[in-house]
Amino acid sequence: MKLPSLLFGAALAFPALAAAQEPALPAGLGGPPPVTSAQTEAQSRQEEDYGDPLRVTGFVEGRTGTRYQDSPYHKDVSLLETRAQFQFDKSFETIHARLTADLLYDAVDDDHAPDLEHGEGWLDLREASIVARPADFMDVKVGRQILTWGTGDLIFVNDMFPKDWVSFFTGRDVEYLKAPSDALKVSMFSELANLDVIYTPQFDPDRYISGERISFYSGNSGRIAGENHEIVTHPRNEWIDDSETAFRLYRTFGSVETALYAYSGYWKSPAGQTASGIATFPALDVYGASMRGTVYKGIGNLELGYYDSREDDSGTDPLIRNSELRFLAGYEQELVPNLTGGVQYYLERMMDYDAYRANLAPGAVQKDKNRHMVTVRLTRLAMNQNLELSLFNFWSPSDRDGYLRPNVTYKMTDRWTVSGGANIFYGKRRDTFWGQFEDNSNVYGALRYSF
Repeated sequence: MKLPSLLFGAALAFPALAAAQEPALPAGLGGPPPVTSAQTEAQSRQEEDYGDPLRVTGFVEGRTGTRYQDSPYHKDVSLLETRAQFQFDKSFETIHARLTADLLYDAVDDDHAPDLEHGEGWLDLREASIVARPADFMDVKVGRQILTWGTGDLIFVNDMFPKDWVSFFTGRDVEYLKAPSDALKVSMFSELANLDVIYTPQFDPDRYISGERISFYSGNSGRIAGENHEIVTHPRNEWIDDSETAFRLYRTFGSVETALYAYSGYWKSPAGQTASGIATFPALDVYGASMRGTVYKGIGNLELGYYDSREDDSGTDPLIRNSELRFLAGYEQELVPNLTGGVQYYLERMMDYDAYRANLAPGAVQKDKNRHMVTVRLTRLAMNQNLELSLFNFWSPSDRDGYLRPNVTYKMTDRWTVSGGANIFYGKRRDTFWGQFEDNSNVYGALRYSF
């Protein structure tokens, strides 16, 4: 199935008009508060100082973590690293360049050779990009960059950009959940609507759970697998032939942000396998929409996505993941001063479920047609907002499993920050999504100096 030609037409027909507001990053990823009007966004773009000298910022951090129960698959120490991040920014009239690189020593990792695709080794290149403004209505960004869109809080429906699940589950800062993409992003702005077009010439997969540092349930062996049974994949690493394209058409109506999405590429984590058991990334198209705006005393959001698994349209191939319908509804509100609460409901509905059941391999675990999940977030600020207490819980009533993320962050000075938390997985069975990670439950702590 091809992407709708309407989106290509919109890209060609955009007039050179004033910029409209772009939705904020999802909560939990450090996004700024949403801009309230097209006028404010246009003004902020005009006020950028493109004559600044070279700016260097960053941090040095020590972070450690340990599993609090014995695991037969991995070391007790889950995280033991020293990280130094350097960010360089330089503006030249209408061009802005940024380089963000992390120098890392990870004592848990046995191999320190840099692997930029998987974020392993002594160097993690987070960003190396150039932003240009060839016209008043257009921005162009090329190079390595962090990409994100959608309305969910740690749930991603139409955000088909790579995630680093290993970092997330082992206790690194939440910013490392988003992995970088090597892409070209073209943004066009008008009073009618705005359009983002993102082209990735070579497929950027998730930094997925492979068994190397996080154990998981292996359907092939019917048991938990770790370093003794790591996933072997058939990579998609051909330039142009294994490319990805993503579109977002968005506009604000009053206080309501709306967006349409389309994506053509591949499942970001392995979602198929060959007859010999080699994991694959099957072709995937995603179409979706979202709304986000003021509801009662807080902010509500709705998001819908249809995942078209193109290599198994009928759902009859047991080796490839079926197409899915995904739905998200959320609400966030300040409950009392300095205490914010948020709740989300998420649904994954498998399409062609009868065909899936009829072709299921003998002895394989049968998935439910509908997977439900509820999340709750509580955030408390204290001590002049220098202390942040956060609690986030994923819970699936259909799988009867969940994932709890408590976190404490204290800003001792403008430069020194100490934090700690836990990743607690639980479930009735070891073959469910969260239940499979129970042996990986851990606690962690960090000390950071920013400059």
